[in-house]
Amino acid sequence: MTRKLITERDVVEAAKTGTSVLQVDATTIITPSARDAALQLRIQIVSGPVAPGSGSNNVREISIITPKAGNSPNSSNLIALGSDHGGYRLKEMLKEYLGTLGYSVADVGTTSEEACDYPDFAYAVAKLVASGQAMRGIMIDGVGVASAIVANKVPGIRAVPCYDEFVARSSREHNDANVLTLGGRILGTELAKAIVKTWLETWFGGGRHQSRVQKIADIEKRYSAEK
Repeated sequence: MTRKLITERDVVEAAKTGTSVLQVDATTIITPSARDAALQLRIQIVSGPVAPGSGSNNVREISIITPKAGNSPNSSNLIALGSDHGGYRLKEMLKEYLGTLGYSVADVGTTSEEACDYPDFAYAVAKLVASGQAMRGIMIDGVGVASAIVANKVPGIRAVPCYDEFVARSSREHNDANVLTLGGRILGTELAKAIVKTWLETWFGGGRHQSRVQKIADIEKRYSAEK
């Protein structure tokens, strides 16, 4: 089942019809501006149980964390964030760090260091990015390679494992990477933060790189057509 996204426009449109309550399930993403609009328009957003069959095996709900500084220019930019047990500690640290940078975060889990399957969470992150609900995604497992393999199976995703700032910058400038994968067991905290900051603040260079990225998309389309 596709997760829903509630935006400020949705809330305004609901108010025009006289709606006073918006019923959502635990997988629905509600943007910070939508919550502000609901408060101003006196519309209640009520969260119900997760719909049967939604999510991956281990992904039960998505937590939205908004930055403390609500007026941050990045607050409307949602970053999908996930990990398996090997990346859990780094995920929790990066969740707080992303908040200090002013980003809103959609945390898809995991929620502990109990063993779990990285494909579930890598897929959840990739789907949020591919659907346009998240601007970019960050996924952390033990080494960072396995999650990139999973995410790149989702059409429209260009996931890259990064181990330093040079690779992070190049992946954005040259490849327009939209999912970053990290290794929770091989990266120190400060290096991980530097990689994330560089990756998020570097924009696609376009130009000669645009045709190369388009060729990637063409290969993807060609394979889909053959199927």
